[in-house]
Amino acid sequence: MTQPDYSLEAAALAQGHLRIAGVDEVGRGPLAGPVTAAAVVLDAAAIPEGLNDSKKLSLKKREALEGKILSSAQTAIAHATVEEIDSLNILRASHLAMERAVTALDPAPDYLLIDGNLIPKGLVLPCEAVVKGDAKSLSIAAASIIAKLARDRIMVDLAQQFPGYGWEKNAGYPSKQHRDALVHLGVTPHHRRSFKPVHNILYQE
Repeated sequence: MTQPDYSLEAAALAQGHLRIAGVDEVGRGPLAGPVTAAAVVLDAAAIPEGLNDSKKLSLKKREALEGKILSSAQTAIAHATVEEIDSLNILRASHLAMERAVTALDPAPDYLLIDGNLIPKGLVLPCEAVVKGDAKSLSIAAASIIAKLARDRIMVDLAQQFPGYGWEKNAGYPSKQHRDALVHLGVTPHHRRSFKPVHNILYQE
């Protein structure tokens, strides 16, 4: 199993860039809640041990790493709302969240490593798209951890306001409990109406 490393960042530094941000988003697949992005500029002299794709880490490990990332790196988190997801589409909304996270970094980065195969059109900085970037780049892995924890906490809060959907466990993804609750409890203001399972319940014949 390959671990992310600092080689993409090192290559950008070698080209004369000084502040390289890894950018990742989480929450494209859920039926409810925002899509969340994070941008992280690691300090090359103080990279936390054990950074990896957030999906490969336990909650305990993610939370331990989050503290180390926040204390040693520069981070920014941003979201795109359910309304934006429904009006734009999920890909554009996830790119919007990424653009907002990058804009929120101060001082600004001068090079971006973007998780995925597309570069958000609103980003004017030099950047490269990195497929499966959270498994290749330490900066993107750090961003994946920050974004996932931020979004999961939002879904835990929303679960308290709208019990029964299991968002505190499924983070809005279409688990059996969530799909059953949609049928029996109906659609909340936090559901993505453009997503087929939600749309189908709203517009049942």
